[in-house]
Parts: sequence; structure tokens; C-alpha cells
Amino acid sequence: MAKRRVSPNRMELMRLSSELRTARRGHHLLKDKRDGLMQRFLEILDETLAKRREVDRLLKEAADSMAIASSVIEPEVLLQTMQLRTEPLEVNAETRNVMSVSVPEFSLPDIRVLPSSEEEAEETADGEQESEAAERAEETADEEEPAEDPEEEESKLIGYGMVHTTGDIDIAFDALTNALKPMLELASLEKTLQVLAVELENTRRRVNSLEHVLIPELTETIREIRMKMDENERDNLTRLMKVKDMLVEEEIMARRKANEEACLPDHLLKQQEEEAEADDAPAEDAQK
Repeated sequence: MAKRRVSPNRMELMRLSSELRTARRGHHLLKDKRDGLMQRFLEILDETLAKRREVDRLLKEAADSMAIASSVIEPEVLLQTMQLRTEPLEVNAETRNVMSVSVPEFSLPDIRVLPSSEEEAEETADGEQESEAAERAEETADEEEPAEDPEEEESKLIGYGMVHTTGDIDIAFDALTNALKPMLELASLEKTLQVLAVELENTRRRVNSLEHVLIPELTETIREIRMKMDENERDNLTRLMKVKDMLVEEEIMARRKANEEACLPDHLLKQQEEEAEADDAPAEDAQK
């Protein structure tokens, strides 16, 4: 681990201490985000597995229906039926937020499916009660616009005619239509898993970088700065104590000299005074 080269002063210590607090707070937040992403990832994984089983079941039913239809209809007619052009299908693509991560979400508009014979009978029985009240409005609308042929509407919906096909191809078409929406939901879930997996890996790397690189480096740098500052403080204290000892020693020597001069005997004091007068006599003669 590379060490930082910083000046061992108090400003650098305050700056690094603030950076260390920020790193620890970010490390705590990233750990919470990592745990939340992992929990959400496992939840979506369970949903994806359940949706995968549902899609497999629906596709198996569609494949069985298509196999039955291919066994009844001639291969050339079936191939020509599957190659007919139909209306374009629109898929709505949106984004949603999952743990601060934008993930795609696909959806389909409402798709009409041709009703079965039982559903037609139920709808007919229910419609008989409402038909009488709606006849007058329909007659008025028929006068203004020509009525659309039901066969043309069904052919526009399913994309093929009913002359050379049987009801088995309709069953296969309904099975595929029923499997389309779960397939898009499965695609959304799988793409969400991929995006969350990438974000989870990036978050894990950031957590490990803070925990094993940045925070130990800052802690070691702060420790070295404090040691260097303590060492400088001890040096300054030692220097001040040395200067104080020197001043105290000089003061002691001055007091001792003063005390020695105060304690001299009288004949020594007279001798010193005579010597001082003898030194002053030549100077006075020179002045005269």
C-alpha cells in the first residue's frame, strides 16, 4: 500500500481527519446499499424463476398446438399462413427505479384474442339483453357508415384467412398470443437482474476499496502525522527546558558571585580599594 506524502502539520491532520470521516460514512452507506441490492436481487431472481416456468409451460402448450395444426394442415398451406403479413405490434418500453438503479420495463397494449365457441355462446346470451336497446343506435350508425364485415375484421386480427385453415391453427395462435405478455415480463425481469448484478458488483468493489485501501491508508497517514507532531512537540519542550536550565544556571552563578563579594573580609576590601586608588593616581597626574 502506497503511503501519502504530506506535511506533518495541524492543517493536514484536520483535512485528513475530515476525509476519513467522509470515507467511513460513505463506506457505511455503500454497505447498506449493497445489502439492499442483494436482497432485491434475490427477490427478483425468485420472480424470474417463477416467470420462466410459466413461459416454458405456455410455450410448450403453443408448441403442442402448433404440432397438432401442422399434422392436420398441409405443410405448404401452413408455411404460407405463417408468412402472411400482419399488423405491426407495438411494445411500450419504460424505465423504473430499483434501489437508485434505472431498469427497463416492457409492456404490451391490450391484444384482442378471438373468443372460443363457449365464450361466444356466453357473450351471445349476455348480448341478447343489451341488443334491443342498442339496435336503434346501431341502425343510425349503419346509415352513416357501412358496416365492417366480421370475416374481414377477424382476418385483419389474426393475419390469415380461414378458407384453407382449421380451428387448430387458431388454438395455436391463441396460445402464442397468451405467451407473448409473460415473455415480455420475463425479458424485463432478466434485464433487471443483469443491471442489478452489474451495479451490485460495482458497489461491492467500492466497499472493498474503501474498507481495505482508502480507510487504512488514511488511518496510517493520520497516525504518522500525529507521531511526527508529538515528536516535534517533545523536541520543542526539550529545547525550552535546556534554555531554561541555562538561564537558571546563569542566574545562580550571578547570585553566587554577588554573595561572594558580600562576604569578603575587611582587609581584602581595603586592599581592593587601595589597588583601585593606585590605578586612578597616574590618570590624575596626567591631567595635571
